Amino acid sequence: MPTDRPPTDRPPTDRPASARPPAAATSRGGHAAGPGDAFWDALDAPERAALRAVARPRKYAPRTPLCYQGDDSDHIIIIESGWAKVTSASEDGREVVLAVRGPGDLVCESAVLGRRERSATVAALSPLRALVVPAARFTGFLDAHPGVWRLVSGTFVRRLDDADRRLQAHVSAHGARRLAILLTELAEVSARHAPPGAGGGIVIGPPLSQEELGSWMDASRETVARALGALRAEGLVVTGRRKITVVDVGGLREFARTPERPPATAFTM
Repeated sequence: MPTDRPPTDRPPTDRPASARPPAAATSRGGHAAGPGDAFWDALDAPERAALRAVARPRKYAPRTPLCYQGDDSDHIIIIESGWAKVTSASEDGREVVLAVRGPGDLVCESAVLGRRERSATVAALSPLRALVVPAARFTGFLDAHPGVWRLVSGTFVRRLDDADRRLQAHVSAHGARRLAILLTELAEVSARHAPPGAGGGIVIGPPLSQEELGSWMDASRETVARALGALRAEGLVVTGRRKITVVDVGGLREFARTPERPPATAFTM
């Protein structure tokens, strides 16, 4: 549902379409967004140039908010490099982690397009570089490039689907399996921004603490620590301070898919 590692935070490139991997053409002349594509990655070169022309670059230090829950909406942000967390304040004042966003992702956008107060806070997890676009300029860009509206809509739909899957995981899985589901998703996202290591391991890009992982998966820090211990014992991950490396991606995915055994019950006569 949070210092930067340069290899994992490569900024999205502005290479011409001919230098990018082939993708299905769309009626807008750009590229069809795949299920894992970030917003910026799905734009073609002219669209990127047009968006840069109305944006201003900005850098954020770790823990710096990009936008605040409850604020009026006046800009959107496209992350170029680095990671951010999306959080919401609960009624009792606790910070609840809802998602993480990384290179190429569009953030702080739903309130702008919906013309309402922001429903969540977005804060940098690592040193972060971004493009900040005033709301009026972004909607003007969308009007000039109507095909990009479909990319924005697709972003909304994918995020709703992600939230639904996470809710299902909360209902159907507990402890180590719930954490395995989350780490599998994070490994897939991280692998899009940095190649696996020599042994095939994937470093989880967002530098999340155990407290933040617990907030995201609705569990205590102690539960996360036990779950990480179980995954280490299975040879699936290795851990360090704010660093998790998935050493067996296939094994972790299989662990996440395996139904949990019901607890044994005592039988007495």
